[in-house]
Amino acid sequence: MTTLHLERHRLAVVAVALGAAAALIGPAAGAATPGDSLPFASAIFKATHNSYSGNVDGSKGSITAQLDSGVRFIEFDIHDNGYATNGDYSIGHNSPGDAVDHTGNPASNRLRDWLQVINTWSAAHPAHAPLVVMLDLKDNLTDNPSFAEGNLTALNQELSDAFGPRLLPAKEVPGALGTIGSLRGRVLTLLSGDAGTRTEYRRDVGADPAVAINARGQVVEVHDNGGGSLWYWTGTYGSDGRITWRRHGRYDSGTTPAVALNDNGQLVEVHKSQNNSGLWYRVGQLDATGEITWSASRQYDNGVQPTVRFTAAGTLREVHRSQSSSQNWAWAGTLDASALTVAWSGNAKTADALPDKATAASGSSRVTVRTGTDGAAPAQTLLYSTPAVTTDRVRYVQTAFDEYQAGDAAVLQEGAQFYAATATNSSFITAARQSGHSVRGWDFDSASNATSPLANYPATNHPSDAWYTNLLTQSGAVS
Repeated sequence: MTTLHLERHRLAVVAVALGAAAALIGPAAGAATPGDSLPFASAIFKATHNSYSGNVDGSKGSITAQLDSGVRFIEFDIHDNGYATNGDYSIGHNSPGDAVDHTGNPASNRLRDWLQVINTWSAAHPAHAPLVVMLDLKDNLTDNPSFAEGNLTALNQELSDAFGPRLLPAKEVPGALGTIGSLRGRVLTLLSGDAGTRTEYRRDVGADPAVAINARGQVVEVHDNGGGSLWYWTGTYGSDGRITWRRHGRYDSGTTPAVALNDNGQLVEVHKSQNNSGLWYRVGQLDATGEITWSASRQYDNGVQPTVRFTAAGTLREVHRSQSSSQNWAWAGTLDASALTVAWSGNAKTADALPDKATAASGSSRVTVRTGTDGAAPAQTLLYSTPAVTTDRVRYVQTAFDEYQAGDAAVLQEGAQFYAATATNSSFITAARQSGHSVRGWDFDSASNATSPLANYPATNHPSDAWYTNLLTQSGAVS
């Protein structure tokens, strides 16, 4: 063999070796993966129904096995039973632990443990197609009065903690989700189940809102829910003039609340009794997370339409109207921050008008709260505005996407990217697909459930059956 032929032979051997190595390590950095140019809403993905049930209900295997086999949609049914004790939601179908297959899965029913399985897998497979983790809310979370008892703020925090930078928050995607290639390695979370909870996630409603802001950009809003329960929101005023609402909770019963907030994060709230003309106050301390530690509620007078403002860091002025005339009355207050009490003094008639409790300012920062309609949201929707924001909703940070199902309220359909129906509801699935939405068909357990176009997420209990794998292969499913 000539020298030239030897060199050609050597180069051919090297090329074969390099090709084999490339096959082992996958596509080169920056190389296109099949399906990457597809718009997210056009792509089809392998999906399971009641993913946590493994082989107890169906033949799905463990969560890790499902992900390894190309499943890119995982469903967890969750309950809030025992949240205050466990500090977590529980996996299960009709109740915590019901129909849960622990083989190859976490030994506990705690949601956090199951989310960790997905996060660990995602971290080990950074080029995976966008992975949707759906939470089917089996309980109503709107009756959880605080973060500590498992309201939607707590759920948001758990999702953010579980997935960190891999999480794609819904608030970052105001429009279409983009292409598969732009979303590889990301985890999207999706709320399904209890419609009342999903609706509250999109908007809150109330009456008589009031607001306060301090020089640190901390914001506190209080309102009556329209039925005599008093609730608060706390938030942070951003450099862009938008408020991030961080915590939400119920703190008392009554009507027409007002609130004052100083630069130390101490607040004083006043309100009228729901049943009579008694005027009551509470003192609170706002912490770095946005949570409030409240004092007991104490009566200080009788009247209607109470308002309150700080005149200095530790002094206040309260003005209210008489319960029997148009006369306004005022109190001076001295705050004892350590005891969470106010010493009221100097009660006297005043010619001053009632201050505008719905607007607060600190320096150039200014916020106004009100109720009104907003798109499909009703007239009682809580809204805020700042110099930079004409109108926005007082609501939970939109960490998760919200699913729209047939029969849901219009506010859930508004801007929804994910639709869903039982797999036999072919007309709904077809219409939703044709209108450009990502659609889940659950209990997709027969080839006869296939529509044209096929549901983006045909969520089956039998992902390894030949009919299902063939259908997904023929449809060009992305993994």
